[in-house]
Amino acid sequence: MRVAIAGAGAVGRSIAGELLENGHEVLLVDKAPTAISVERVPQAEWLLADACEITSLDEAALQRCNVVIAATGDDKVNLVVSLLAKTEYAVPRVVARVNNPKNEWLFNESWGVDVAVSTPRLMSALVEEAVSVGDLVRLLRFSHGDANLVELTLPPESALAGTQVGDVDWPQDTSLVTIIRGSRVLTPNTEETLEAGDELLFVAAQEREEQLEDLLQVRREL
Repeated sequence: MRVAIAGAGAVGRSIAGELLENGHEVLLVDKAPTAISVERVPQAEWLLADACEITSLDEAALQRCNVVIAATGDDKVNLVVSLLAKTEYAVPRVVARVNNPKNEWLFNESWGVDVAVSTPRLMSALVEEAVSVGDLVRLLRFSHGDANLVELTLPPESALAGTQVGDVDWPQDTSLVTIIRGSRVLTPNTEETLEAGDELLFVAAQEREEQLEDLLQVRREL
């Protein structure tokens, strides 16, 4: 897979390193000469250019990329890169970094963004995930379909503890994708039994989140 990353700062280089370790082809693009540090990620391709300019993106051969990641520290730049990648080069997958949570509402399909990653929101969500049991935590927003990646730790008193996945009447437009049980990551087949303390990861439509949280809550006395 070929991936172009706009922004060769600490975030962009870190993403590039991870992708290269997984066997992907990576191009880092930045307009600041001081950001071009080939020795830090020598396996990547490097391009000194402004990712907001069509001529630069032509030189980067963006039409050959499977994914574009807008990872600069400037939300305006990330939006422009995302829009150009999607509308001018038909890049299948565009991921954009959100620096200011107040701008998060802009990072949607209208601007060519498939997945928006807000670092402040993600850090907040991870803190919530670490301390919350029984509360739904939103980890990641997907622009297409208005769906989110959400997590909920099953409380000991939940009515679903001891129930097989296939016997649960899950809300419409929700999908249980992973069960984390201690150090194990489980594929949620229909015969898997839910246990108290399980971390459940769902992809769910935003309007279904409240139903999902209610379903997984504690038993209520009759």
